Amino acid sequence: MREATVTRETKETRITLTLRLDGAGRADVTTGVGFFDHMLTHIARHGLFDLTLAASGDLEIDAHHTVEDVGICLGKAFLQALGDLKGIRRFGHAVVPMDETLAEAAIDFSGRPFLRFEGALPRGKAGGFDSELAEEFFRAFAVNSRSTLHLVLRAGTNLHHCIEGLFKAFARALDEAVQKDPRVEGVPSTKGMLET
Repeated sequence: MREATVTRETKETRITLTLRLDGAGRADVTTGVGFFDHMLTHIARHGLFDLTLAASGDLEIDAHHTVEDVGICLGKAFLQALGDLKGIRRFGHAVVPMDETLAEAAIDFSGRPFLRFEGALPRGKAGGFDSELAEEFFRAFAVNSRSTLHLVLRAGTNLHHCIEGLFKAFARALDEAVQKDPRVEGVPSTKGMLET
């Protein structure tokens, strides 16, 4: 089974996360930030992962630490669940339309952490979720999963739609990248290894 459990406890957050890559899209997520729960549920549903997550954080300050630390834990869980990376497709790409919004995601489980986040999100909050937290989440994921992640907001004016489109595109790209391909022998790299 390709799965992992990650726990993280700091003075700011307490998180327990379990991820199953070959799942059915089930999510049981509680972070104390309703909109963020909604976005994480999209990752599970549209990526066909099973995700269980309980997080508590210093929400009396704001949601920053909770969102960033969940990104850290989810990134680590993907890295652990993928194991030696043998037989995976490695690359994933998706473009998702959502009403006036068009969002694109591309990911490479290369072992080289990098985030490119392009496109101006409307400033503001969606359900208590500050718009700049989206980029913080994706950066934390990329660094801790050791992946190269490009996210592009091609169009959009409604903040809810913009963020949701990015999360859905991310989920679909993840699904493609982590799938096993029976044609792939060993690690999908001409080097015979991926950076670790």
